[in-house]
Amino acid sequence: MMRFIATLIALTMASPALAASGPFFSLTNTNFVVLISFLLFVAVLLYLKVPSMLGGLLDKRAEGIQGELDEARALREEAQTLLASYERKQKEVQEQADRIVAHAKEEAAEAAELAKADLKASIARRLQAAEDQISSAEQGAVKEVRDQAVIIAVAAARDVIAKQMTATDGNKLIDAAIADVDAKLH
Repeated sequence: MMRFIATLIALTMASPALAASGPFFSLTNTNFVVLISFLLFVAVLLYLKVPSMLGGLLDKRAEGIQGELDEARALREEAQTLLASYERKQKEVQEQADRIVAHAKEEAAEAAELAKADLKASIARRLQAAEDQISSAEQGAVKEVRDQAVIIAVAAARDVIAKQMTATDGNKLIDAAIADVDAKLH
């Protein structure tokens, strides 16, 4: 209330009417004419209800802004919901990717173990095959040496017998061999 009174006093004291010379209520005084024009202008504005129209426009603008704020708030909440959903999905996808990587590592480890076992088995088979080949070659060499020894022994025995034997001894041996074969066959 004090503020209103102080404002009213300041307006009346600082009015341009006090600064003009001559009578204030005269149409020749431009300050008075301006005051009358201003008051008529304000009266026309009040008669045409411009302040209520301005208030209505401002209210409509305020409602529009409030509606936009509500819509923005709803969009923000929807965006936060979507963000949370995408973060959850991203976390699930990351967990699934981690599981896939872990499973792939396990399979790789199992495959490596299987490959090691297959390699050991292959090496064992090759070693066994090499040992078998060595044994076979050894047996073949021993047989060849025996066969050669037999051939040499037979040849040496033939030479010795041929040198020591006479025709009558040879005929006796042949007759004994025939009798022996005849005894075995019958």
